[in-house]
Amino acid sequence: MSRMSLFNSPLLLGFDHFERTLDRVQKAQADGFPPYNIEQTGAGGLRITLAVAGFSMDDLSVQVEDSQLVVRGRQTEDESRVYLHRGIAGRQFQRTFVLAEGIEVISAELDNGLLHIDLRRPEPETTIQTIKIKGAGAKGGRKPAQAIDIEPESRS
Repeated sequence: MSRMSLFNSPLLLGFDHFERTLDRVQKAQADGFPPYNIEQTGAGGLRITLAVAGFSMDDLSVQVEDSQLVVRGRQTEDESRVYLHRGIAGRQFQRTFVLAEGIEVISAELDNGLLHIDLRRPEPETTIQTIKIKGAGAKGGRKPAQAIDIEPESRS
């Protein structure tokens, strides 16, 4: 079965990396643990908050890998405890967020079972590039095509 591409138009050139990014996002949404919030904290600020009750700082890692923010959690089992009921999830997890170009991770802080990750989106610099238009007969312009004589092959 072939997959329908969003970017299969001949007018959309060089957008194949967006398609790969959308595939990564779709795979990352499959698991709902741990729950998280994303909030805007200012003009260029974002904060991701993950509910990681029961995880210590040593159990968590926050990394940026190939323009993705990857948060991993792995608890060590305490063999001395005997649970009659275990309703608090203690499983390992990996939560991935795809970052737009230029987004920077500023800090990560664990507070009362919530992991706060602050991000900053710097204001993009506006650049204008003017391309000089040359006439066909102008010096340095495009040269006219040259005729090439092609001789037929001789058969012996």
